[in-house]
Amino acid sequence: MMYPTIVIDSDSGFCFGVVNAIDKAEQELAKDNHLYCLGDIVHNSDEVDRLAKAGLEVIEHHELAELKDVKLLFRAHGEPPAVYKQAQDNGITIVDATCPVVLALQKRIRKAYSEFPLAQILIYGKKGHAEVNGLVGQTDGKAIVVENEEDVKDVNFGRPIILFSQTTKSIDGFNALVDKIKSQITVAENFTYYNTICKQVANRMANMRSFAKEHALIFFVSDTKSSNGKVLYQECVRQNPKGTYFVSSPDDITVEMYAAIASCANAAKSIGICGATSTPKWQMEAVKEKIKEVVDKYLNKNHVSD
Repeated sequence: MMYPTIVIDSDSGFCFGVVNAIDKAEQELAKDNHLYCLGDIVHNSDEVDRLAKAGLEVIEHHELAELKDVKLLFRAHGEPPAVYKQAQDNGITIVDATCPVVLALQKRIRKAYSEFPLAQILIYGKKGHAEVNGLVGQTDGKAIVVENEEDVKDVNFGRPIILFSQTTKSIDGFNALVDKIKSQITVAENFTYYNTICKQVANRMANMRSFAKEHALIFFVSDTKSSNGKVLYQECVRQNPKGTYFVSSPDDITVEMYAAIASCANAAKSIGICGATSTPKWQMEAVKEKIKEVVDKYLNKNHVSD
């Protein structure tokens, strides 16, 4: 009986922006053993807990007013100008870990808002998401956030429209939104759109499709809070509807999944492990070790019964 291949997707795991933010946090913690962070540094509870043990203390935005003369990390998602001003007014030293891709997008939106005051700035993104809040802040709060095609009801199609996208959104969703606006705009020249989805994130969708098809079972590892994780997981389900499982840790592997793993072991089929841009490699490795334990138990039991 052959041992099934268990593969971790080499393209999964933290994107550059998250790696950069965590690196900056760890560098500061190595100096002072304590650092404040405005919001969770990444949408992954286990990684947040790991850094908390090293001295990273998460605060929420409503707590910022009480913070004085400390060092504070701005995570990869970015912040609106008002938050920078509040921090500076409070004598806070900012450790800015805003992702360069997000920072460039903020500048583009700010420029469009300044140069085209009559245009409606639309942002394709999740309402209330940290990155989106930072983008809307570049327009004094006037940008319209559009989560889906239905949200275009808030748009005045008789006025110029400039559309941007949150960096981690789906390219398919963005294209569908562009088509929807084109079908309703009264003057074609009044609609300008920019695909500002991070290329690293956009490429992951195509890679995820291929990876999900290559393996009999897929264990998608992500925190339930990750927007990117939800999108990529659904893509895995579309490609492998009967063999895709969502887990946040090895403890989430259920008896039902044990049976599927044992079936793969019996047929010597491959098992794939992948994750979101907010999923650390060590978390995927932990899931792999758990799967190996399940396989070993099954093979040993099978060997004894023989």
